[in-house]
Order: sequence, then structure tokens, then C-alpha cells
Amino acid sequence: MNLQHQPPIKVTNRPILISIIICTYNRGNYLNTCISSILTQTNQDWELIVVDDGSNDHTFEVVDKYVQTHDNIRYVKHKNLKLALSRNVGLLLASGKYITFLDSDDTYKANHIQSRLNFMEKNRQVDLIYGGVDLHEAVFVADYYKPDVLINVNDCVLGSTFFGKKTVFTELGGFENISYGEDTEFLERASKIFKTQKITRPKTYIYTRAEDSITKKVALESKRKNQAEK
Repeated sequence: MNLQHQPPIKVTNRPILISIIICTYNRGNYLNTCISSILTQTNQDWELIVVDDGSNDHTFEVVDKYVQTHDNIRYVKHKNLKLALSRNVGLLLASGKYITFLDSDDTYKANHIQSRLNFMEKNRQVDLIYGGVDLHEAVFVADYYKPDVLINVNDCVLGSTFFGKKTVFTELGGFENISYGEDTEFLERASKIFKTQKITRPKTYIYTRAEDSITKKVALESKRKNQAEK
């Protein structure tokens, strides 16, 4: 894969505990709030990898100011590959013992990283966790198994909430490049050979959704289709 780096990746020598991966596309208006929620974490033992999936807005200008002032924040841009492959690019660059994600229109509460780390250290038999979403309003998305049915976000798999050992992602080879539901597909594969667990609390992942987000688009398409069939 031919990647364009803007600016060059900064390399640090100290071991990284947690790698946070943000995949973004034309979310320049959201990124300051998103990244700020990482900078204010109670646990600061992390690296942030921002994977720009070919944005044509001011995403680079927003991220660059953080890259210039933080050695643990990196930025890479490539041609539009969509979410699954962009996550895989982030995984290739990640050096942390644990891997987690954050969608560029969402945020963390201040104790998000530490709460996930606490769970993993107290439950060492668990390899991957997900869930713990704080919703300010009811959000419905298309069901992976029944695309014509809408389900609450809390009832589906959100890959952005994955927090797991790096070996889970490397041994599975990352995410499959499918049109929808790559999170659920990944969890299905992971659950066959690793110990996975959904958590409901603490609700420290704040789910927002931009107006043109993938989940909103899929939900609207499903709703329109159902109305047309009535």
C-alpha cells in the first residue's frame, strides 16, 4: 500500500501502552473536540494515530497543530479506502500493547481509557471488550443480520468502542473490507478464538454522529425502503 505521510511520522523510543486510532474523512469541524477529549484523559500513556481517508476539507490543518506539539500524535493520509481499510492502516502503525478506536465525530469522557484499562487488568482472561456507550438521544441503525430492520445502537457492535490486546487484531489480520457491518464481522471472528465481552458500564464513550455519517445514511436508506414497501 502506497501511503502519503503529512507530515513525517515522529518516532519515540519509549514503549506505548495504548494505541488510539482515529479514522476520519472530511471531519475537520469535529476533530478539535474529538482530539481534545483524548488530551484530557486521566491516563496519558497512549499514542494517537489519525488516519485521514482522503479528506478534501481542512482536516490536515486541524490535526497538524497537534502533531507539531505532541510527539505521541501521528498523522497519515491516503486515497479514499473507506473505514475498514483505514483502520487496518492504523493497526499497521500501532505499537501499543492495547488497541482502541475513536470515531472522529465522537468523544471520550475523561476516564474512558483508564476505565477500560482497569477492566482488562482485572480480567486478564478477556482479550477484547466493547460497549459502554453514552447516548444523548436514541440512535437507530440497520441490523447487520437483517438490513431492513432498524435497531438501537446499544444493541449492535460498535467497533469504535473496541479495546483489546494487540494480538487480537494482528492474528485476525484486521477488518474485512465489506460495505456494512465490518465491526460485527470482526467480532464474530474474534469470538471464535479469543475471549470477548460486551460491557455496559461505565458509559464513557460519547456517541454523537455527524449528519452525513455512515450509520445515519444506512438508517435513512433502510427507513425509506420500508416506507416505500408499505
